[in-house]
Amino acid sequence: MYKMRKAKRMINILVGILLCFVIILVTIYSFNQAMMAQEAHRLEEPLGEMVDMDGQQMCVYHAGSGEQTLVFLAGSGTASPILDFKPLCTRLQDAYQVVVIERFGYGFSDVVETERPFDTILRQDRQALEKVGIQGPYILCPHSMSALEAILWAQCYPEEIEAIVGLDMALPKSYEGFDWEHVKTMQQLAVVARKLGLVRFYYRDSTLSSELTEEEKQLYRAIACKKAVNPVILAESAAIVDACKTIEARPMPDIPTLLFVSDGTEVSVAHWLDIQQDYAAGLHDAEVISLDCGHYVHNHAPDRIAEEMQVFLEKKCNY
Repeated sequence: MYKMRKAKRMINILVGILLCFVIILVTIYSFNQAMMAQEAHRLEEPLGEMVDMDGQQMCVYHAGSGEQTLVFLAGSGTASPILDFKPLCTRLQDAYQVVVIERFGYGFSDVVETERPFDTILRQDRQALEKVGIQGPYILCPHSMSALEAILWAQCYPEEIEAIVGLDMALPKSYEGFDWEHVKTMQQLAVVARKLGLVRFYYRDSTLSSELTEEEKQLYRAIACKKAVNPVILAESAAIVDACKTIEARPMPDIPTLLFVSDGTEVSVAHWLDIQQDYAAGLHDAEVISLDCGHYVHNHAPDRIAEEMQVFLEKKCNY
């Protein structure tokens, strides 16, 4: 009898814990839905120019009037590329024309339900630049995964690219040994977290650049809560292996390359700096600058990056 009562108490405790957990999730979900309704108006005015692309809308931000054009390409899952790159772009737009392309699924661009091979991503980005009247040659500034697109761009259309300035690039070798099944599982959990509204608590002020205004931080959260880990992000991830194979089957780009590299603590890849240095060693004209900061180097060290970029580009690209 005592054991039965003890077992019943334990079941009641577990049921109580589960019920509390469900109530918390329902409360968070309801709160997030209410916030998204209030935030909807923030998403009505894009920060960049909208262009038609394959029947959908893509957003391209451009500012500055320099003779050279810097094209910033966001890493995987960066909710708002325009706001993410703002600290660095504001330091460079007096000397260069700066452009931020928001691929489908990012920022103000539409979410599309299609496969996302990198040759399609590259075609759309090139056409987007053409549609807003921005002509090459370009200096590509890719962060993280978008390094794959930048390398493919330089391999396929070398006449369009003056240089690559890597912002903690994820190179083909970075993906060797990836447990893709684990990645897929984590992505699906992230999708659930977005749908439940848990992602709202990830984008705290401490995770966003201190240089964003309060209004910009609210806009960033609104975009993230609507679009984080959407089908486009998952489709891009699924295309990485094929992109790496394509890159490695072609000659490496023979253009000036500057690599800013983080301390590797925020990436789940061993020997992060070594991979970047090995890649640079295989190029004809490349430099590596190691930074003591996290993966979003352009937010952590915008002053140094802007300064080093200008020195490098003046030396390599002013003929």
